[in-house]
Amino acid sequence: MNAEPPRPTALVTGAASGIGAALARRLAAEGHRLVLVDRDGERLRETGAALPADTELVTADLTDDADLARIEERCRAGLDLLVNNAGFGHPTRFLATPIEAEIAMSRLHMETVLRLTHAALPPMLARGSGGVLNTASLLGFFPSSTYSATKAWVINFSQATARTARPHGVTVTALCPGFTRTGFHGSAGMDMSKIPGFLWLDPDAVAAAALRDWRRGRALSVPDWRYKLVASVGRALPPGLTGRLLSGRDMRS
Repeated sequence: MNAEPPRPTALVTGAASGIGAALARRLAAEGHRLVLVDRDGERLRETGAALPADTELVTADLTDDADLARIEERCRAGLDLLVNNAGFGHPTRFLATPIEAEIAMSRLHMETVLRLTHAALPPMLARGSGGVLNTASLLGFFPSSTYSATKAWVINFSQATARTARPHGVTVTALCPGFTRTGFHGSAGMDMSKIPGFLWLDPDAVAAAALRDWRRGRALSVPDWRYKLVASVGRALPPGLTGRLLSGRDMRS
């Protein structure tokens, strides 16, 4: 009898809830072996309870150097897919937010994505397969806050890395969702009551679109036609005009 091929391995950060948990469920259903990382160990265990028994759960705070180094080593050991999804936002504007909180967010959104991608890519490039999916945001196309600035970096970094990796059979994709029904806004203390219901996306639908676009080799994934239109406008407008349109607003998705 022929032995079954080994199952592909996917590592997902920020996997305890929201888009990260939705991606974990879909990847598990598609036959991936999972390594799930989150700083909230209790919620991570709750998420993992509904997944295959061989799912590896790792409690780690990726803003901590020692914890980040542990996950880097796991990436170097070889993955088929790295999902950089961990992130958070602030309910206050830049000067009203403690600088330590801004630095922690910036490190998580940028340094962590940089370091884990740098660790995961070499084995993929050598093998000629695999990829990276980085969760950015629709707000990365609009200069509205420190949060949006970090997500703009994720988009730029992902697209640049995608050009380097594509000739070697490796796909790097930036996921740019709009408003999605997750615990993100609540944990950040943001009041989203004025956002119309029809603008909200389901995290499972976002996860499905993200993985579909990644498999199609796309460097950019914007789920839902409405947000594709918004992203197109944001990319076409001059930054100065976009800034004036967003003056007085501090949007986050």
